[in-house]
Amino acid sequence: MEINKRGFSTKALEDFDLIDKAVIEKDQQAYATLMKRYKKAVYFMILKMIRDADDAEDLTMEAFAKAFKNLHRFKKDYTFSTWLFRIATNNTIDFIRKKKLKTMSLNTTLSDDGGNAVTIDVEDGDNNPQDEFIKSQRIEMVRIFVDKLPDKYRRLVELRYFQELSYEEIAQELEKPLGTVKAQLHRSRELLSEIAEGKKKHI
Repeated sequence: MEINKRGFSTKALEDFDLIDKAVIEKDQQAYATLMKRYKKAVYFMILKMIRDADDAEDLTMEAFAKAFKNLHRFKKDYTFSTWLFRIATNNTIDFIRKKKLKTMSLNTTLSDDGGNAVTIDVEDGDNNPQDEFIKSQRIEMVRIFVDKLPDKYRRLVELRYFQELSYEEIAQELEKPLGTVKAQLHRSRELLSEIAEGKKKHI
């Protein structure tokens, strides 16, 4: 790996250029390139921390949304990857802490196959930390891609993340089985990720 006189690798310098394009020129492709470069690495790091593939996918997107929202604050004193991994790590730790607090507050003995005290279905009724990547002020980047989703997925995203309805409320609103709603929301997140990475130019 080539290292320049400032101590940064060629890849790190390329990241700096992409950040400038994203922040100064509002170049959406620059955001997509940064995500494509580091998404797998961030995902596998988070997966090692929480050992849940679905949560890891959502936390990965949340980490990128947080990083992109604050990209204008990034200082080139260290690499983008170091900064991004710190955001992802801290965010995942927060998720773990919130999940433990939630488990304690539920006062339930329900358990999953791994013996954990809370099932996914119990948590689905609330606004989970895993959903925060596409909520409130963190969704600036994601909004850009939502309109590119097929109608049925776009409607689900709007109900779940913009209107903050529970899965049960969405099922009632759309008159669909709860399992179908969950499966289609999972697919909508996958599509958003693919769109953001530039894999799906036209869906």
